This record gives sequence, structure tokens and C-alpha cells, in this order.
Amino acid sequence: MEVFFYVLPGIFVVVGVLGLVRTLRRSSEISRAWRHGRTAEARCLRSYTTTGGGGGDTSVTTTLHHVFEFATAEGRTVRIDERNGRSTVVEGDFVTVYYLPEKPEKATAQPPAQGKLAAGTGCMVAFFAVFIGFALVFMGVAHFIFSAADGIVP
Repeated sequence: MEVFFYVLPGIFVVVGVLGLVRTLRRSSEISRAWRHGRTAEARCLRSYTTTGGGGGDTSVTTTLHHVFEFATAEGRTVRIDERNGRSTVVEGDFVTVYYLPEKPEKATAQPPAQGKLAAGTGCMVAFFAVFIGFALVFMGVAHFIFSAADGIVP
């Protein structure tokens, strides 16, 4: 029974760390593409939305996606699917994409906004820190309770 109080929060910690790493990695990729990458003109091939949630009393979340296609400076054609893009971009529009020559498939069509990126990344880091911290505190309290109970119950 005690294992449950260690394994489940341990899974939460692992998920939190993975989310934190993914957030920091994507933020770094976008920032580097804006500062040190190349630009290309991309055409929006498709725009679509995905929904999540909505079961029972939960709210529905809608995510806007765009599929862009562009040619790198080397002539390679790349297609990307970007989430949370600008709602004013529709199929057939041309936008500027920012990419690193070694990773053009990680391109972004979001215009440079370092402050907005830093604020969003900071909020996600804070969320994951609280998430991980809660799981660790839960594990610590469970350990303390089980240790105290071992001394009382024969």
C-alpha cells in the first residue's frame, strides 16, 4: 500500500520534468531561430483546429494549427505543422518562417517577440516547478506519516 504513495507521485515528477525539458527545448529552438537562423517565405497549405476536453463538466480547449511549406536556402522543401499560430493567417497566405539551417523542420512562423516568449516560458516553468514540488512534498509527507506509523503500530 505504501508503494502507491511513492510510485504515483514519482510518475508525476517524471511527467513534470519531461514537460519542463520539452518547454525549455522548444523555447530555445524558437529563440535561436529568431536570433541566428535564416528566413524563408512559406505558404500556408492548410489551417485546422483540434479540440480537447469537454467530457462531463470540463471545458473544451481549441488549438489552431497551420501547415506551412517553404524551401530552405539549400533548395530542400520542408513542411511544418505549427500549433497556436495567428488566427489571421489562412490557406494560401504567405508568411515569413524562421529556421535553423541544421533543423529546418523545427521552423516557426511566429514573428520575433523575445519578451512574449520569455514570459510564456517563465509561466510554464513556474507551473511545472509547482507541479513537481507538490508531488515531492506529497511523497515527503507520506514518508513522514508512514515512518511515524511504523513506531506506533506493532
